[in-house]
Amino acid sequence: MDYKDIKKLIEDMGNSNLDSLEIEFPDGIKISMTKNGRNRGGVTQPYGGSVIEGSAPMTVPVVQEQQEKSLANVQVQSNRNDDCKVIKSPMVGTFYASSSPDKEPFVKVGDRVHKGDVVCIVEAMKLMNEIESEFDGEVVEVCVKNDDMVEYGTPLFKIR
Repeated sequence: MDYKDIKKLIEDMGNSNLDSLEIEFPDGIKISMTKNGRNRGGVTQPYGGSVIEGSAPMTVPVVQEQQEKSLANVQVQSNRNDDCKVIKSPMVGTFYASSSPDKEPFVKVGDRVHKGDVVCIVEAMKLMNEIESEFDGEVVEVCVKNDDMVEYGTPLFKIR
């Protein structure tokens, strides 16, 4: 299940009258969603004295057995990359490693980059935004896959 499928589930849940939903797929992925949670909602007293009832944001825990097993490996790898600088996405959009599907990626692991070099494209609202390196160094990790959705602040590359 990819990001787009999960996002679609969240949107459908938000537009429905359901308060909770649990799904277990044959491949081991379990999704549990709850909106307007019993213990999370609250009542706030604004300065003017009237009462407004609040609702909690929808929570979507996603658990996959394979991810739990590889979590230890990810933590060990991230400790080795602590001295790395991170190029983060400056916007929400779709990550593209190259200028077109038939072209080579702008950068790959092991490449040297200089400040100002184009490292990828993030498409936002049909506009192709070239993302430039903020650092000089060597690319040690590409943190996202081609065509992945990225949010503001999503790590794209690690540079050492």
